[in-house]
Amino acid sequence: MKAGWEVVIGLETHTQLSTASKIFSGASTAYGAAPNTQASAVDIALPGTLPVLNKGAVERAIRFGLAVGGTINTRSVFARKNYFYPDLPKGYQISQYEIPVVQGGGLKITTAAGEKFVRLTRAHLEEDAGKSLHELTSQLSHGMTGIDLNRAGTPLLEIVSEPDLRSSDEAVAYAKQLHGLVRWIGICDGNMQEGSFRCDANVSVRPAGSEKLGTRCEIKNLNSFRFMQQAIEFEIRRQIELIEDGGTVVQETRLYDPDRNETRSMRSKEDAQDYRYFPDPDLPPLAITQEWIQRVRAQMPELPEAMRERLVTQHSLSTADAAGLVSSLSMVEYFEHTVGAGIDPKIAANWVLGEISAKLNQAEMDIEESPVSSAALAGMLRRIGDGTISGKIAKDVLDAMWDGEGDADAIIEKKGLKQISDEGAIEKIVDEILAANPAIVAEYQAGKEKAFQALVGKAMGATKGKANPAQVNAILKRKLGR
Repeated sequence: MKAGWEVVIGLETHTQLSTASKIFSGASTAYGAAPNTQASAVDIALPGTLPVLNKGAVERAIRFGLAVGGTINTRSVFARKNYFYPDLPKGYQISQYEIPVVQGGGLKITTAAGEKFVRLTRAHLEEDAGKSLHELTSQLSHGMTGIDLNRAGTPLLEIVSEPDLRSSDEAVAYAKQLHGLVRWIGICDGNMQEGSFRCDANVSVRPAGSEKLGTRCEIKNLNSFRFMQQAIEFEIRRQIELIEDGGTVVQETRLYDPDRNETRSMRSKEDAQDYRYFPDPDLPPLAITQEWIQRVRAQMPELPEAMRERLVTQHSLSTADAAGLVSSLSMVEYFEHTVGAGIDPKIAANWVLGEISAKLNQAEMDIEESPVSSAALAGMLRRIGDGTISGKIAKDVLDAMWDGEGDADAIIEKKGLKQISDEGAIEKIVDEILAANPAIVAEYQAGKEKAFQALVGKAMGATKGKANPAQVNAILKRKLGR
């Protein structure tokens, strides 16, 4: 950030709700169907059709409101947002304007600069539009645009933050926190590649110390955290350079081009009055009773912040380990199932956050897809605990488990990986190592500690890593007493 300037950012996030059918029709929301095969008469706005609200979409909105500490309005209103675009069949979008289903609330984020509370303005229900297709296909030749209405009517919860973010780092931290939360409470699958979680960033700059907001530009449809960071940073530089060169920032909607790493103008930015909002006459006000809210509250999972605190107090984990485990509900459930199988929490956390997470990242998999279950991991960790294998050998066992070669016991037996714990056998090996390496022994006796580790390494090498490391260390120390 250039000295003398302050950036102001607010995010609007379109979260596709995880219902099987659309918000006002029974058509499927499944991803990947052939164009226009999941667009009902309601979705394409045939004359005489009427919308019927999806109860599941409302319950997911209530869940979100409870999770962020917002106010859930017991009466909210659906409105028609009027604009004309080829992929909007009705010529308007059913949304909420004056009275959304959720107002207020907020999220706590953490960056290198510390913790910050980001306020939320609102979260409102609405339907998605269709999609314009510009790519060349067997059906679309050069210069043609196709319209796919499969997405039309897909339920969205648009989550709007206050302009509380002051850097691209904060914006990305907020988006990641929100992304994790909507997946945690089960209202959205969070798949950014499929468009289930899309962010628009409103960016403006102002002189440092000024209270007056600058003119904002909206960057549309940022579908990855990396692109979000790059787009915001480019837009900040563009606006500052434009103002410093004597120009004026124009309120507009912009698109980010990742190939050129730049934003470019898409259209002038509309204000609310341009959309001519008015209550939808086909939909009565949405009434949400306190009893309904309490039923949804009773079904809520333990929220991330509360779970982090519990992991620290209940299992004596570090704050960093607890935060890592709470990165997703599936991750922390995997950990707790491992602990529930009798494994020490700190050991379980080390393996889940270490070897298991590394393998998942390498394979680009979520923990739900892990070929090693929590029960299988617990079985292997028990073999470290009872001295059957060492921690080093355990990594080889995990590799074999990951490749589908069976459980830990079968792999240890098949590959002959059982740890040598017979003291007499280890002592014989140590005697042979000492006799064969008098120079290293002399270095140790002269005070060089690294020489001791060299002797340990040779003993472990002689047993192909199977000797019990603690016994090797103890026997060597006894025989080398200075």
